[in-house]
Amino acid sequence: MNGTCRGVVEQFDATVGLGEIRADDGSLVPFHCIAVADGSRTIEVGARVRFQFLAKLGRYEAASITPA
Repeated sequence: MNGTCRGVVEQFDATVGLGEIRADDGSLVPFHCIAVADGSRTIEVGARVRFQFLAKLGRYEAASITPA
């Protein structure tokens, strides 16, 4: 899981700041709102995005999320 990946935001809860991206390979990748690269801490469900995998606390999550 190296390099830039692509996917679609499948869910995002702005209240708790957590969401998931469905990567193009079919995997479901969690993310926190601070991973949205533009600093807005929000993103639309259904948005096509690029992201990096980040190993954190023994699992992977999305980081550096940008529009695709």
